[in-house]
Amino acid sequence: MSQQPMATMGMQVGGGNRNAAGKPLNSSGKREWSEGLCGCFEACGTFCCAWWCPCIVHGKNKQRLRHLQEKGSPDPDGGSCCSGACWAHCCLTSWFGLGWVLSCGTRGDVRSRYGIEGGGCGDCLASCCCAPCDLTQVSREIELEEKSYGGRY
Repeated sequence: MSQQPMATMGMQVGGGNRNAAGKPLNSSGKREWSEGLCGCFEACGTFCCAWWCPCIVHGKNKQRLRHLQEKGSPDPDGGSCCSGACWAHCCLTSWFGLGWVLSCGTRGDVRSRYGIEGGGCGDCLASCCCAPCDLTQVSREIELEEKSYGGRY
């Protein structure tokens, strides 16, 4: 008996491409982010929203990622801005200045889904020290997979 082939990074999985930018994999099968942390300025609309209303971008990122994970397709609504994740981020940011903790978790989930190298310490630093750039980078990574399905994403 022989085994069926397994999916590898860069292959189409469930209709979407999790390495749409075609980043090379290192020896451990991991890759870099498709866009650098400072590439946030290239997505001006998302960056501005992440600067003034980070809870909205976090909520959308979380919902879009969840839809991809659970349904295997992009969220047709593009992520709701008034989700529970949005409200939790808003409250933690407004009351305690800790909204970045939730963003850090989502960043880790995105790294895991897309096979991106890094770790929890780097996630925390990016989320805490440069929240708008972190939120924008995460959004752009999710967007690449969404676009690989074809359509308006």
